[in-house]
Amino acid sequence: MVIHAYNHTRLMEESEARVEMSAIFDSPADTLVASRILGHPHAYRRWEAEHDRLMRSVSGQTNVDRQVTALRSTALSLVHRKAMFDYLRDREITGRKRHRFFSLFYGSRDYVNAVLAEHSSYVRCSSSYLCTQYLAEHLMEDYALEEPLQIYEQWHGEYFRAFCDGALAETEEEKQAVAPMEVLKPLLKHQVAEARQAILQMPLKPAKHWREVQIRKSTGDTQKMRVLFAVPGRIN
Repeated sequence: MVIHAYNHTRLMEESEARVEMSAIFDSPADTLVASRILGHPHAYRRWEAEHDRLMRSVSGQTNVDRQVTALRSTALSLVHRKAMFDYLRDREITGRKRHRFFSLFYGSRDYVNAVLAEHSSYVRCSSSYLCTQYLAEHLMEDYALEEPLQIYEQWHGEYFRAFCDGALAETEEEKQAVAPMEVLKPLLKHQVAEARQAILQMPLKPAKHWREVQIRKSTGDTQKMRVLFAVPGRIN
C-alpha cells in the first residue's frame, strides 16, 4: 500500500513508544533522559505538548516527500537546541566560567533559573531528537537522519565549541589557546551551513552516499573527513 502522508496521531504514537523504549534499551545517557521525562508527569506533559508542536510541522505536509524534509529540518533544529548542555558536558565547565557561559545566552537572567530552564529544555529536546531519528528510520526509511545527521551534529558541535571557547577566553593563555580555532570559525560555520542544505536536499535513497577527501588541519596533520555532497563544478 502506498503511503501518501503520515497522520499526526501516528507520528505521536510512534514517538511516545520510542521514548518508552529509551528508558529500557538505550545507552545510559539516553535512558537517564527518558527517565526524567517518563518519571515526572509534569515534565512528560511539557515534552508531549512541545513535541506535538514539532510534529505538526511534519504531519501538516501533504505528502511523504515533504514530510521527510520537514522531519529533517526538525532534527537539525534540535541539534542546535541541545548544544548548550552538550558543550557543558564535553568541556566540564564549572564555577565562574559556567556563570559567564549562561550569561552569553540568557543575559542578566538569574543564573539558577537559567540553568533549570536550559536543562529542562535539553531533556525535552534530546527526547524529541531520538524520536525524529526513529521516525526517519522506521516509518520514512530516510537515510539522511542516520550517519549524515551524526556528522552534522559533530560539525555543529565543533563550531559551537569554537564559538563558546572564544567567548569565554579571558586570560592571555586562554586566548592564545583558542586563537587557531578563532581563525577557522568562519570556515566551520560555512561547513555547517553547507551540510544543513545538503541534508535537506538529499534524496531518500542516494545512489552515492559518501566520498572521502583529505584536508589539512591547522596543526599540519592530515585527517580524513567525509563530505555530505559534491557542489556542482567544485573539485574537493
